Amino acid sequence: MAKTSRLPGYFTSALVCSAALIAAPSNAANSVQQQQFFEAIANLCGKAFAGKITAGGSEDDGFSGKALIMHVRQCNDTELKVPFHVGEDHSRTWVITQTDTGLRLKHDHRHKDGSEDKVTMYGGDTRDVGTANMQSFPVDDESIVNFKQNGLDQSVTNVWQMMIEAHTFTYRLTRENRDFKVEFDLTKPVALPPAPWGHE
Repeated sequence: MAKTSRLPGYFTSALVCSAALIAAPSNAANSVQQQQFFEAIANLCGKAFAGKITAGGSEDDGFSGKALIMHVRQCNDTELKVPFHVGEDHSRTWVITQTDTGLRLKHDHRHKDGSEDKVTMYGGDTRDVGTANMQSFPVDDESIVNFKQNGLDQSVTNVWQMMIEAHTFTYRLTRENRDFKVEFDLTKPVALPPAPWGHE
């Protein structure tokens, strides 16, 4: 059963998420490094953190100058849902899933009415074991088709990276002529944002 952000405090959230992970099936992520990475994020379950752009920002990117909040909102033994709020835009949720071959990252994009954006559930799967602190997700074929159908040819070489360290969580997008990075401060939890669109 999914654990939500309404849990009463950090330690309760962490304990509940940790208990779920201990009971995780043995055929989940197939490397120790990926399991440790997954657990490190899950241990933040129920908490939100503020971020800032540290690379690739520009005035017209839709992110600069806005409050950036990540919220580890729902956690179970094989899936994490982490909304990424950009100011008053609550359309984005990162979905990290354990598969039989590693980890998968998808971007769930919704409209304000909760309906799916035409560009949604894009991302990719890990192609190597990565490390306990960093995992990379090269764009998958399904996402490439979606990008091309919607005139986003510049995105067909996307590689997303996530890094979690003691004090910082980093979300990074790289492709030709693009290196965009947001770093979140894990030492200072912030007030919980509203539910992401379509997940109320």
